[in-house]
Amino acid sequence: MLDCREEILHLTKQFVQIESVVNTDGEKTLASSLYSIISSYHYFREHTDQVILQPTANDHMERYNVLAFIKGTKGQSNRTVILMGHLDTVDTFDFQHLQNEACSPEALMTRLQDEPLPPSVKAHLESEDWLFGRGVLDMKSGLASHLYLLKYYANHPEELEGNLVFLAACDEEDSSHGVLSALAILKELQTKQGFDYAAAINADFVSPAFAGDENRYIYKGTVGKLLPTFLITGAETHVGSCFEGLDPNFIASELTSQINYNPELCDEAYGEVTPPPVTLKQSDLKPTYTTQTALAAYVYYNFFTHSWSPKEVLEKLKTEAYIAFERAVSKLKQRFQQYGEKRGEAVSTLGWQPRVLTYNEMQELLIEEHGEAFIQHMQAFKNFLLQQEDLDTRLFSVYVVEEAWKWMKDKAPAIILFYSSLYSPRVDLSEENEKEAAILTAMEQAVAEVQPNYPHPIASRHFFPHISDMSFLAIRDSKEDIQAVIDNNPGWGTKHKVSYEDIRELNVPVINIGPYGMDAHKSLERVEMTYSFEIVPNLTKRVIELLGM
Repeated sequence: MLDCREEILHLTKQFVQIESVVNTDGEKTLASSLYSIISSYHYFREHTDQVILQPTANDHMERYNVLAFIKGTKGQSNRTVILMGHLDTVDTFDFQHLQNEACSPEALMTRLQDEPLPPSVKAHLESEDWLFGRGVLDMKSGLASHLYLLKYYANHPEELEGNLVFLAACDEEDSSHGVLSALAILKELQTKQGFDYAAAINADFVSPAFAGDENRYIYKGTVGKLLPTFLITGAETHVGSCFEGLDPNFIASELTSQINYNPELCDEAYGEVTPPPVTLKQSDLKPTYTTQTALAAYVYYNFFTHSWSPKEVLEKLKTEAYIAFERAVSKLKQRFQQYGEKRGEAVSTLGWQPRVLTYNEMQELLIEEHGEAFIQHMQAFKNFLLQQEDLDTRLFSVYVVEEAWKWMKDKAPAIILFYSSLYSPRVDLSEENEKEAAILTAMEQAVAEVQPNYPHPIASRHFFPHISDMSFLAIRDSKEDIQAVIDNNPGWGTKHKVSYEDIRELNVPVINIGPYGMDAHKSLERVEMTYSFEIVPNLTKRVIELLGM
């Protein structure tokens, strides 16, 4: 077992003290610091071309990835393992009056002594085995563990038969510009250096799966993530004559009632179940207050997958949207009838009918109706939106759909379903694939060997339960499945583009061996040092060795 605790603790604190909140200059600062640290190692002073500070591509700001690679001298193998992680964090606003100490673990822990804390958190604070602060868990301790191993093999290339690639990516917490930009260098190394990627080992955080769970998990893949979005168009009216129109917010509310927390929309594979969809944003599109009902509203939901393709998710959600629309119309008719009875008046029949289209279906209809004039107008409109560099990707897509709707000849209320953000593909490992079987075997043997040195069970699960950059090193979806994402993303090719075919060409088996802790993305974020600074690097090193490296 490597004696690495103190060095990884030192590196973790050093990284945490650089506030690298996503979409801020702190990402650039930490990348520069990492690059300097790696460049100072004797191995990289002699191989300066093997450490790279890579600017991200097609990004709205200046920031960088850090990559480095070591060529082992033990043998002539081209087998290569990627050690990957991200250097950005979420913001520190949640620390409130302790925000100034959020990235200073020792100062924060001193201040926390005077805070009212749950007993379990108080016990961790008083322990000598827990470290608090923004990024200590997600995931600067994991990055520190990987950097320790990079330094180890830089000092001992004679112990490495193949090659080792270190990747510290920016922007994992938002749009994955980092890892998506890194694909180009990984492919270049594959071509120019002849690297044969045997596996990638991510070091993102792990936490209890349920209350009282004592397991420390290794993940054999990762959850997929989509952002299905709905534009709901209504029929405007003055609020004093509300039943003469159809409020899109009314339909949106029924849609959320139908989809939010719905267990029928949980995806299951290998006995593991995703959380159900949940609303991330719901709003109408009225720019200011008026006494007119809104013309349109929109809502988008987080949607996790284990086995469903993006095409299947569209089909399922189109059905759910139709059910919600039908229920909204039925409820509206019932309330109109009750309103008439209260007034002692006969009411007319409301003629609204449920109507649901995917974005691609609407596009095909509009091109058929208007041809090149529509295509050119929409391209010009997208170019106009692109001038607003700070425009959110999701809102960009909503505005595109809203603009396209104006061209519809039949403007009867409808729900338009589309994807408005990055698709993070699900990834799993199979015994039937030679490379994947090899890493599964190595992982299981490494756990068996290291487990006696640690009191809590080290268990494995198939799907890392959070969005991660692991999604962009391998892909299970067919080209047809990916085409469903492309055809139904209004921002595709302008605001948003991913080279899924590059991912398919790399197709690196990926697992996650990361630090253990609690309350990631919360003000009490903390990491357990024994597992994270001792067990994790030793487990990772043993997997590398067992892969024949």
